[in-house]
Amino acid sequence: MGTIIKGKAVADSITESVIADVKELKGAGTTPKLAIVRVGDDPSDLAYERGALKRMDKCGIDVEVFELRKDVSQKDFLESLKRINEDGGIHGILVFRPMPGHLDEEAIKYVISPEKDVDSFSPVNVAKVTEGDETGFPPATPTAVMEMLKFYGVDLKGKHAVVVGRSMVVGKPVSMLLLKENATVTICHSRTKDLPEMCRRADVLIAAVGRAKMIDGSYVKEGAVIIDVGINMDKDGNMCGDVDFESCKDKASMITPVPAGVGSVTTSVLAKHVVKACRLQTGM
Repeated sequence: MGTIIKGKAVADSITESVIADVKELKGAGTTPKLAIVRVGDDPSDLAYERGALKRMDKCGIDVEVFELRKDVSQKDFLESLKRINEDGGIHGILVFRPMPGHLDEEAIKYVISPEKDVDSFSPVNVAKVTEGDETGFPPATPTAVMEMLKFYGVDLKGKHAVVVGRSMVVGKPVSMLLLKENATVTICHSRTKDLPEMCRRADVLIAAVGRAKMIDGSYVKEGAVIIDVGINMDKDGNMCGDVDFESCKDKASMITPVPAGVGSVTTSVLAKHVVKACRLQTGM
């Protein structure tokens, strides 16, 4: 059986580094602060918010939650966001997505301050990820994937990485981050011909398609590293990933579980990005 690589050790390592950075910033008179902007009370948003609050508290980062009504108007939302942009005491902004359908995300993403946009909502940060500009902020989940690969010593140089999924949330940005590490990247999606054969070519297989247990053992070559980004519920109501763990674990050299895999690293990455934003804004 391949090595099961969990997220806790990665998250703890990042958190330890962030705690040291926050201590240094506080010693210089600045406390990093994150604003969480949430519309309504969607259970998945609340669950992530609880995890983020716990992680920020552990790191010593201040947090303010801006809870807006589910029926908030576009005008009121934008006014709130602009006030947060202009608040010099706030260094990072996390806007929960997707938003209710009556809000125009296409307009909102151009208003959020790129310097405070710690989860890559702004097109400016999307462009910086594409260009490899390290002053930008990649989304937390793709960054968590890269942190796991780095922590567990996976050398990406010259390796063939196959990404199943092409969303702006995971698929596209993680592909850019893999390219930056000199991997050769293939992006697959729902219309890819002979998807199992494409996946079997992967040295590193990233599953980010959003379909429970879609990737089974027939998609995996011997010795591949499998990173499962999916968060789904199976037919029995249990949380699972995009990878059928049981049929893949004996073929893989390394494999992440769901839960306790990539998802457990994302709030630590978020904390790291808040510190980075604080340093860039204050010149510390």
